[in-house]
Amino acid sequence: MSNVSYYTEEGIKKLRAELDHLKSIERPKASQAIAEARDKGDLSENAEYDAAKEAQGLLEMRIAKLEETLSNARVIDESQLDTSKVLVLSKVKIKNQANGMEMTYTLVAESEANLKTGKISVNSPIGKGLLGKSVGDVAEIKVPNGTLNFEILEISR
Repeated sequence: MSNVSYYTEEGIKKLRAELDHLKSIERPKASQAIAEARDKGDLSENAEYDAAKEAQGLLEMRIAKLEETLSNARVIDESQLDTSKVLVLSKVKIKNQANGMEMTYTLVAESEANLKTGKISVNSPIGKGLLGKSVGDVAEIKVPNGTLNFEILEISR
């Protein structure tokens, strides 16, 4: 089962850079650690060898996961996106109707989400609630502590 994920060009570059780093730097380090531990004698009672093998297994698992993610990743052409509705990569200015606070978020793939930089996942409750809305619409979003109403003020790229 393939889970297609949509990324920005920047997001894909970060994933590829991490994968390259793991393959070219971390993988040889793990092999070296196993070789050094093996040289220390009896493998049946060598905790250092067991730890190095386990670390290598976790590294290989991470590499496989990244390769799978990249094989299912699609880059979104931002110039082709419609700005009349909230979509992935939309920059949305919203107003909380309860307290009048205005916020601006960019909806991104889950792996690119970073609240500090104003990027929220399209899979988050707020992200899901905003998808498909237009300027002037009110999004009623259920969150763990109740329901929030956000008015969409502006949509851009």
